[in-house]
Amino acid sequence: MPYQAEYIWLDGTQPTPLLRNKTKIVADDVTVPEVWGFDGSSTEQATGESSDCVLKPVFHCPDPIRGGRNILVLCEVYLASTMKPHPTNTRDACAKAQKKYSKNDMWFGLEQEYTMLRTDGTPYGFPVGGYPAPQGPYYCGVGAGRVVGREIIEEHTEACLAAGLKISGTNAEVMPGQWEFQIGPANALEASDHLIMARWLLHRIAEDYDVVISLAAKPMKGDWNGAGCHTNFSTAAMRKSYAAVEKACQAIGKKVDLHVKNYGHGIEDRLTGKHETAPYNKFSYGVSNRGASIRIPWQVAKDGKGYAEDRRPNANMDPYVVTRLINETVCAAER
Repeated sequence: MPYQAEYIWLDGTQPTPLLRNKTKIVADDVTVPEVWGFDGSSTEQATGESSDCVLKPVFHCPDPIRGGRNILVLCEVYLASTMKPHPTNTRDACAKAQKKYSKNDMWFGLEQEYTMLRTDGTPYGFPVGGYPAPQGPYYCGVGAGRVVGREIIEEHTEACLAAGLKISGTNAEVMPGQWEFQIGPANALEASDHLIMARWLLHRIAEDYDVVISLAAKPMKGDWNGAGCHTNFSTAAMRKSYAAVEKACQAIGKKVDLHVKNYGHGIEDRLTGKHETAPYNKFSYGVSNRGASIRIPWQVAKDGKGYAEDRRPNANMDPYVVTRLINETVCAAER
């Protein structure tokens, strides 16, 4: 019996790419997802007179929404004319960096924050036409009036588990209607692939509740936390030596502009030095310091080895770009 394969890719929308998807009905005897195509002129990836783009499957997993033999297929975008990676294909460069520094054995853990919105653009956790009580009781909260959208969180978590994604936790965040899930630990490609698939599942599940999932860096102006994607990282050396942890932080500190400019749209609005952030144009690192650019967890300092957390990437960051930059910067410094 034929089954359905949902092809998923990142488009060329700027400044933040959107997820796109379309369904292929697959013959019963086909077991490996095939190359497909799409109209790039409708996704900011081609012009009308030469509109064909290629979808090259790179990862697939069970479809937890449709069930059965149905699958989700993550794709890279290639140019039809040359069969080379499309300019919007950031995964290809990430794969090359991972291969180049494979001996360093870099692991990542990605903390994806996001904000639930009503279809009119107002936060799902805010009273209609008004504002909730100030931040305080919402983070990791429980109970009506403090937490909204838990039904979406539970369904999303179960879907990620059923798909075999490396989801490692969830929690309510500091602003009402704001949540987080974590992916990892995994290498750059696996962590990024699983994050993209988990994002897609989140958007898809929220559809059924008429809820919009926003990855905006600062969804509400004023005295409200922004939304980030804190990026935890460690090399084999860092997992053995605290000196290597500090060396990694110092290496990233030498390339502040390069990293910040590629950590997501609207970063200046979020990294203000308030609401558990460091200023976007200043670099710092410290133990247990959520106001630093990079936080070294207290247990890492105690154990004398482990990992570090770059707190600057936005919720809307491209994981392939962020993991590639950290891979290149840290691993080059270790050589």
